[in-house]
Amino acid sequence: MSKSYDLIVIGAGPGGYIAAIRAAQLGLSTAIIEKESLGGVCLNWGCIPTKALLKAAEVQRTIAHAADFGIKVKSEGIDFTRVIARSREVAAKLSKGVEFLMKKNKIDVIKGTAKLTSDKSLTVDGTPYTFGSVILATGARAKQIPGVLQADGKLIWTAREAMTPTELPKTLLVIGAGAIGVEFASFYRALGVAVTIVEAQDRVCPAEDEEISSMLKKELEKDGITIALKAKVEGLKPAKNNVEATINGEKKTFDRAILAIGVTGNTENLGLEELKIFPEKGAVKVDNMYRTSIPNIYAIGDLIGAPWLAHVASHEGVIAAEAIAHKAGKLAHAPHPMRYDNVPGCTYCTPQVGSTGLTEQACKAAGRAIKIGRYPYTANGKALALGEPNGMVKTIFDATTGELLGAHIIGTEATEMITTFVLGRSMEAVEADFIHACLPHPTLSEMIAESVLASEGRALNG
Repeated sequence: MSKSYDLIVIGAGPGGYIAAIRAAQLGLSTAIIEKESLGGVCLNWGCIPTKALLKAAEVQRTIAHAADFGIKVKSEGIDFTRVIARSREVAAKLSKGVEFLMKKNKIDVIKGTAKLTSDKSLTVDGTPYTFGSVILATGARAKQIPGVLQADGKLIWTAREAMTPTELPKTLLVIGAGAIGVEFASFYRALGVAVTIVEAQDRVCPAEDEEISSMLKKELEKDGITIALKAKVEGLKPAKNNVEATINGEKKTFDRAILAIGVTGNTENLGLEELKIFPEKGAVKVDNMYRTSIPNIYAIGDLIGAPWLAHVASHEGVIAAEAIAHKAGKLAHAPHPMRYDNVPGCTYCTPQVGSTGLTEQACKAAGRAIKIGRYPYTANGKALALGEPNGMVKTIFDATTGELLGAHIIGTEATEMITTFVLGRSMEAVEADFIHACLPHPTLSEMIAESVLASEGRALNG
């Protein structure tokens, strides 16, 4: 006889395991199915281990500039094996942490590959289970173009292979200048690799504000990274010991190449088509409570398309779990739909980029009358003390109402500082709210207030 649950979650990434925890908190009998390690791609092969790698790059950069602080350091070089090993240790520790959270919340963990067999049942490697509701949280994988841009796992890498090489290449081609591409470019460049980025669009991090993208390009180039924009990789193939690339008709060779051209949802082999759920362009369609066309089958995270971000998946997971609990009478009120216009974007290259809300270009395209404030890192005492003078805080307000329309930061700790603006937009703060707040000194966050003051022509320290 098959075991039955109120909810089964397929996929234990940051969307899936958070959804399972919230459902269990609300009194739903819950199971989660995962074929690999708990924590999914983000924790094991994405967000977390890459940040461990980028910390190593930061340490290397600090050592390289130690003399600027009056510190004499004799470097013995880079133990690349240890750099990679530490990254894997961090990922393994957090995966164990998720395992503990499943036990703590009395969530059954089922290892294996799931396939839906009806709107009330599924199998895991042939073993049947039944459910009241199911949340699909199977994530996504690196996008490839068969025969043109295709990884071989040895010389041409996806992000996964780029995190666990056995040795440093001397030359590296990064295809795609989105967050993943520029983060890997920053990491490998800090360790002495000659890095070339090729991007089909006209700027790096194309989703960001144009002014921020322009500054980032200059900083990456200053760091020694070669960047080719509006460029197309027409061919890519592994040779004996290197990679042959055709870029805008010109043939070049690199030791290794990384594909960072996006992701596509893991929709295959779930039994969706048999249930008349038809993904479009690698994504499952859902409503604002993450219900598919079948009311008790939900989908969240990378599986439902952009934005492909771990914090988005987690938030969607909570909403889906609460919607299911509300339907079951275990939660008094239905959850609020997610505000996608307030999702923070974070890129952990050097310098970091953090953003939320509308770009200047989007505001103008919408015909909004706006006021813009800019404040440079060079005018901030903490940034100078840290030896991190490169960057800017940019704020965009509605010229009539004072509504914060968007905020964009480039510079050290930008991904931490953007949180203040996310909370501000969530609480519908206006210009005056930021101006009246007394922020601590000396901090990087002082630039938040100064940027807002600058939108009024009132910056006090710049």
